[in-house]
Amino acid sequence: MADIGKRIKEKRESLGMTQEELAAKLGYKNKSSIAKIETGTNDIVQSKVVEFANILDTTVAYLMGWETIPKSSKRKAVVINVLGRVAAGIPIEAVEDIIDTEEITEELARTGTFFGLQIHGDSMIPSICDGDIVIVRQQEDAETGDIVIATVNGTDATCKRLRKYKDGIELIANNPTYEPLDFSNQEITEKPVRIIGKVVELRRKF
Repeated sequence: MADIGKRIKEKRESLGMTQEELAAKLGYKNKSSIAKIETGTNDIVQSKVVEFANILDTTVAYLMGWETIPKSSKRKAVVINVLGRVAAGIPIEAVEDIIDTEEITEELARTGTFFGLQIHGDSMIPSICDGDIVIVRQQEDAETGDIVIATVNGTDATCKRLRKYKDGIELIANNPTYEPLDFSNQEITEKPVRIIGKVVELRRKF
């Protein structure tokens, strides 16, 4: 049981928890019980491993050595709405065409405001297909090479790869049967053409 003891010690220390604190949480009388477990002197029954995993915010599989990467058993997620369509001029938060929800990590959620969008059409195949869900960070600008969600002429949003140049932008499809959409700086203002977000993840269901 030395390996499980070593993993318990590593997780405990990574959480800044003392042996006394861990002992108290588990109902042991003093830290010596934890010390013996961490050195492999004392064995742990399976039911107690579950308690260790819960308190140390990891999994039984990791403590037992079945997984080599420590994983949190309590990793929190943030729920976002998946939209069926987005039209120009309508704030994302006002869109009522909510078809589903997806979860993103708290770490990602802290980097901005997000929504999901169901893709319609085949302009971005093979990487993004009809019916796929993309996770989008709301933003009004992006860099060349980014996959963005943009609205043109007041129509529904389109998913394309962005290329910026001095006099305007191109919205480029992955599917070679679609011609790039070119817009001068004047057209961007007059049509208008608006970037509403950057695609950061793809969710595909089979």
